[in-house]
Amino acid sequence: MPSFLFTAPLPGPAEDMLREAGEVEIGHGYTAEELKDAAHSGRYDVLITQLSDQVTADVLKGSSLKGVANFGVGFNNIDVQAATENGIFVGNTPDVLSDATANIAMLLLLAAARRAHEGETMVRSGEFKGLTPDLLLSADITGTRLGIAGFGRIGKAMARRALGFGMEVVFVQRPPQDRPVDDDELGDLARKVTQVSWDELLETSDHISLHVPLTPETKHLIGADELARMKSTAVLVNTARGPVIDERALVVALRDGTIEAAGLDVYENEPALADGLAELPNTFLLPHIGSAERATRARMGEMCAENALAMARGEVPPFPVNPEVVR
Repeated sequence: MPSFLFTAPLPGPAEDMLREAGEVEIGHGYTAEELKDAAHSGRYDVLITQLSDQVTADVLKGSSLKGVANFGVGFNNIDVQAATENGIFVGNTPDVLSDATANIAMLLLLAAARRAHEGETMVRSGEFKGLTPDLLLSADITGTRLGIAGFGRIGKAMARRALGFGMEVVFVQRPPQDRPVDDDELGDLARKVTQVSWDELLETSDHISLHVPLTPETKHLIGADELARMKSTAVLVNTARGPVIDERALVVALRDGTIEAAGLDVYENEPALADGLAELPNTFLLPHIGSAERATRARMGEMCAENALAMARGEVPPFPVNPEVVR
């Protein structure tokens, strides 16, 4: 009978699905050393992990695991190369969270641009004394240019929302380097959005939304130099991964007026914030809830369970990261 370890409880039917097939243990957060001990204990066939779990080569090498099912589309928390070298499948949960994450990205753009944090603070603190013509004048949205960095499923979903708000959309497929994208790949967005260079996107966009995976090439994709090239009225949105932005450089840029505002759902050293970020009024900050819609999270859990069941049988999971593993 296979055995499954959840590093944290999951919403939806995932736990029940796996209990029908084997033994299930539910944890509540693990250090890297604790994960290593669990993986090497011989007690578990599959780990069901979170983005906060660091599944390193030390965890994987020499373990008895058949697979790691990650709860999320990203998998930068897992050493996939080490998993592959040790015959361990890795699975993720793609596609299902695109709309939910794009919804949060649009929320962040609107809230940061329209100074929602300042406005709510004013009302809750009793400082709102009535309407005046210059109260919380803010950045424009309709008729402005949104630059989307990373034009995968979530980037495309964000583009559809921006078009609905009357924005012009330009994009870079995978900055800082790029490749041409044809109309067939754009699908319903063909001739509605424009591919530009990374330089042009930085310098001409009124607002920028980040939707790239975290790789060595995209770490600190936005740093002091890139922030300096953006418009001073720009809003920067990040629902991708925290380290895509040099957070300390962002704090300086927001404090000095290099850019106007930022809306963030992810952070460089999550859950910690860079010094000074939380105190800045020109930010709108959320606690990494991009996919936290009930139906979305439930389906993500199902996908984790489907991956885990296949892995336990020694089969390629339905949502594989490294399908080349042969057990």
